[in-house]
Amino acid sequence: MKKAIVVIPTYNECENIEKMIHRLIELYPNIHILVVDDNSPDGTGEYVENKSKEDDRIHVIHRAGKLGLGTAYVAGFKHVLEKGYDYIIQMDADFSHDPKEVGNLLKAIEENDLVIGSRYIQGVNVINWPMSRLLLSYFASIYTRVITGMPVMDATGGFKCFRSEVLKSINLDKVKSNGYSFQIEMNFKTYKKNFRIKEIPIVFTDRVEGTSKMSKKIVHEAVTMVWKLRIRSILGRL
Repeated sequence: MKKAIVVIPTYNECENIEKMIHRLIELYPNIHILVVDDNSPDGTGEYVENKSKEDDRIHVIHRAGKLGLGTAYVAGFKHVLEKGYDYIIQMDADFSHDPKEVGNLLKAIEENDLVIGSRYIQGVNVINWPMSRLLLSYFASIYTRVITGMPVMDATGGFKCFRSEVLKSINLDKVKSNGYSFQIEMNFKTYKKNFRIKEIPIVFTDRVEGTSKMSKKIVHEAVTMVWKLRIRSILGRL
């Protein structure tokens, strides 16, 4: 039986993580959960630490401070690869990614190497985002597709499932990007290694509790990253 784990990066998500852990375990009793916490002042890490002592399906990595989404995932990926998991799901703690869709990701990964929960594969499936944020995300994916040539409709989405073989093939020490650009970089490296990528439709609902981590710095990084990826690909330096 394949071993699956959900990796969730957190910073001040105590309002959400308790509900998310409960819901995932309720839906998928055999799944494991790894929370990568960036020293949240609200006690997120301490809460998960206590839960991990009660339930061996729950794990936590404590980091020194707010170091960014991309490096949190890299730390999580390295950890789960050492532990021998086969399928690695990444998702947000804030319920913008519906836990019920994890089952669809796991079903699709049986015949693919990377499965992306896509907001844009069947129209635009986003709820409660302001129009400015929606347009930014939608056109960022078009921009990425044009510059890189990568045939992915939702290049910046963060709800995904990898086979372990994909993550093992990528030099995670060379992945330095965060935010939107981290998602783009991981997709592109997977694509250039000729792994099988599939997008499945999801509905993305904006967070109800907590605050968004989006910033101008994250947007700027994504804008420049696509060109860096294209140039590195041409030079054979991915």
